[in-house]
Amino acid sequence: MTSIPTPARPARRPPGVRWRGTLIAWLFLAPALLLFLYFKFIPMFVGLWKSFFKVQTFLGDEWVGLENYRTILTDDEFAAAIWHSVVLALGTTIGSIVLGLGFALLIEGPARYLWFVRTAAFLPVVTTMAAVAEVWRIMFHPADSGMLNVILGWGGIDPQPWLASEDTSLWSIMLMSIWRGTPYDMMIFLAGLVGVDRTLYEAAAVDGASTWRRLVHITLPALRPVFWILFTLAAIRGLRVFVEVYVLTNGGPNGSSEVLMTLIYKLGFQSNELGVASAGGIVLFLATLVLTVVVQMLRRRQAA
Repeated sequence: MTSIPTPARPARRPPGVRWRGTLIAWLFLAPALLLFLYFKFIPMFVGLWKSFFKVQTFLGDEWVGLENYRTILTDDEFAAAIWHSVVLALGTTIGSIVLGLGFALLIEGPARYLWFVRTAAFLPVVTTMAAVAEVWRIMFHPADSGMLNVILGWGGIDPQPWLASEDTSLWSIMLMSIWRGTPYDMMIFLAGLVGVDRTLYEAAAVDGASTWRRLVHITLPALRPVFWILFTLAAIRGLRVFVEVYVLTNGGPNGSSEVLMTLIYKLGFQSNELGVASAGGIVLFLATLVLTVVVQMLRRRQAA
């Protein structure tokens, strides 16, 4: 009777070897962690501490407790800036997601030439925001000779004031933000479309389903996780907008496009009210944190 050999158990690594591997990994991470600690986490805690003081650079800081936060919650300028930030974030999020999905559906496929189209469409994302905003500021020139007004004139539409009007300045910034955010959302949607089961499309086509019904009942449900991710990222990006507003309008005219980030910058570095500016930064951080947590809770509840 032949006995069946027992498979050899893999040799267990000594504890010293395991600890050595973990130590090497942390050593590789240490430079990046030190940079994050020095340039991100320490300033965050210092900002939280300063938000409870009236910061006086040469006279010493004066403890004011929650007074800086009361100023933010009761000041009309802060209320307007928060409202502008919410409107800009909401409009940019919806616009970039809708257009990103549309472009992703148009250029999704295995054709060889599509790599060039995708690369060209993604260029706005990798371009420096300050350069993009400066180009759009020139395009938004309110005179008849402005580029966008010339294009509108071809369709018989009167010239628009764009950034020069209190009624259109915020919407003009939103237009540029959508233009820049759409390619990023498009690439995420393209990655999500790769994971959609193609046999479902074939089965639906055999059953006589139209293109619209296939989009609604197959594509969109399969992209639901992508929608949650993009909504979170786009909303945070919209709430923290700064460079676009600073370069295009600097919050003007008459504060019609002032957002929370530009107001915090002006209070901290122009008016020298660092305590109130720190409190505004903490409020913005809490709003971003709450938004992220709420979106994740809704996503998990829907997935359950």
